[in-house]
Amino acid sequence: MIRLVGILIGLGFTFVVLLAFVTGAYTAATEDVAETAEHVFHEEAHGPEAGYSFDGPFGKWDLTQLQRGYQVYKEVCAACHSLNYVAIRDLEDLGYSEAQVKAEAATFQVPGVNPDTGEDEMRQALPTDYFPSPYPNAVAASAANGGKIPPDLSLMVKARHDGSNYLYNLLTGYQQPPAELAEEFPDFTIPVGGYYNPYFSSLVIGMPPPISVDGQVTYADGTEATISQMSQDVSAFLTWTAEPKLIERKSTGWPVLGFLLFATILAWLAKKQIWASAKPRNASRRED
Repeated sequence: MIRLVGILIGLGFTFVVLLAFVTGAYTAATEDVAETAEHVFHEEAHGPEAGYSFDGPFGKWDLTQLQRGYQVYKEVCAACHSLNYVAIRDLEDLGYSEAQVKAEAATFQVPGVNPDTGEDEMRQALPTDYFPSPYPNAVAASAANGGKIPPDLSLMVKARHDGSNYLYNLLTGYQQPPAELAEEFPDFTIPVGGYYNPYFSSLVIGMPPPISVDGQVTYADGTEATISQMSQDVSAFLTWTAEPKLIERKSTGWPVLGFLLFATILAWLAKKQIWASAKPRNASRRED
């Protein structure tokens, strides 16, 4: 009896799950999505004119560009945005020496504990520490940004579709709203403290343009720091923070594909060798 009840409960649960799945699929396939200003006026996404060095199956990191991108992050973005999932020692992967990483870590202060008193204090960061947040806590971050907490940028590229190009578009997309937008949507307004950006989900973003003028940073390698160049460089750097093993993963894929191709050919040749002397059944009957 208990077994029968258990079976009935299981069947009922399965039926409910299937019903929910079918209903949801039917609704998603047939229900019309309400059209918004974003759907109508969102421009086609595009990337930098020269693209990224890591694009494509044979892409490689441009370490010089990643270093420039880190400089843009540190001098522009780090005032509001954190990199909570990136360790300072990871900068060695960008071509910095161990001494340079130690010197870079020394420029940061992180929370620590006084070994003599046991009280909280700020200490000089070590390469093994993670990049510190610009704010002591979420309340301070919210208070400093009009009630909005700036998102952590460590994984931002993975959190957005076509993330590298999305960030580039967002950083270079600040502009005045087109006249046809107000004509089509009379109720559309930009609140005080907001900025029009066609690449943001609601078309209005509360973050002021972080990269607003050419020459905002001075690159150590002498590269001209245009708005487009700085946006491309920091987007490449944030791609690395989100996928530091991207190039290794691509490099591993080719040997795997080569092995699978070799194994397939070997299996086909083995099959031909094993069954070479076998005769079809109908052929043996004809011989008789």
